[in-house]
Amino acid sequence: MYGLLLENLSEYIKSVYGEEKWDDIRRQTGISSPSFGVHDDYDENLLNTLAGKAQEILGVSEREFMDQMGVYFVAFVSQYGYDRVLSVLGRHMRDFLNGLDNLHEYLKFSYPLMRAPSFICENETRHGLTLHYRTKRKGFVYYTMGQIREVARHFYHKDMQIALVKSDLLGETNHYTFQLTFDNRAFSLATLAMTREEKHLPISASVLFEIFPFCIVFGADMVVRSIGNSLMVIVPDLLSNKITDWFELRRPLISFKFQTILNRTNNIFELVTVEAVKKRQDVQRKTEIYLSEQEHEEEVEKHLRLKGQMIYMEKWRMIMFLGTPVMPKLSS
Repeated sequence: MYGLLLENLSEYIKSVYGEEKWDDIRRQTGISSPSFGVHDDYDENLLNTLAGKAQEILGVSEREFMDQMGVYFVAFVSQYGYDRVLSVLGRHMRDFLNGLDNLHEYLKFSYPLMRAPSFICENETRHGLTLHYRTKRKGFVYYTMGQIREVARHFYHKDMQIALVKSDLLGETNHYTFQLTFDNRAFSLATLAMTREEKHLPISASVLFEIFPFCIVFGADMVVRSIGNSLMVIVPDLLSNKITDWFELRRPLISFKFQTILNRTNNIFELVTVEAVKKRQDVQRKTEIYLSEQEHEEEVEKHLRLKGQMIYMEKWRMIMFLGTPVMPKLSS
């Protein structure tokens, strides 16, 4: 866990309850330092430990403490310039909510080890929407509710009501369902805009596969019908096989099924090969992969990670994944 969240907790306590209370809380939990480095990595359970002790000493409930700490977070991050990022994530509140996964992908550039949650919107009307929040962390549900409500108030001047409708544990993932009620007239405007007839420039399939060399086209049976030129070199056996046998879906945290993907096309998708892909030079193929002698000697094996958008191609009745390789470092 990054120190940004822990520093938010300490600053919230000092701002609302005073520095003496914070000193008392940290000492009783064995924390010697009065502050945390925002980019430093700390024990994953430290925030819940500190929050639990704070609730005990301050005499407040978990819901009240975590909710208000989430509200405080929005003002807290402004000192690091993140308020400018939050303020340009969309013209309307619905844009912000639909782009929450993209926001966390952006934040990974500054916090590469971040365990990002996943957010999915559905059942949207002009009066609100249903928000699915999935995370492998425990104890952050009320914190998240406070953050979202404060973003609505601070940046979009919306009075939002958030109700926790359902809570499930799916394996190691906590799945929370929120009902958000707010003035969402922007949804009606967006729907009208989508129904207008627009002219699109025709583009051939061959050009499309050249532009997106790592694309994957698969049908409702999840069988891969076509792949981009680069993927044809790296994983040629993927063609005519089920994509679920070759890739696992890392993000968003949903089941890897055709209909489920159709309902989540606004999200960024991340696919990772089930087995490691060995880098090699293949002289028998039209496209060659050149490796250094050192890489040959080490026989480097890595999992191919692709990140991109899922688009439903209506004429094909298939989904096209416009993926791009994710490189952890330049030497990859």
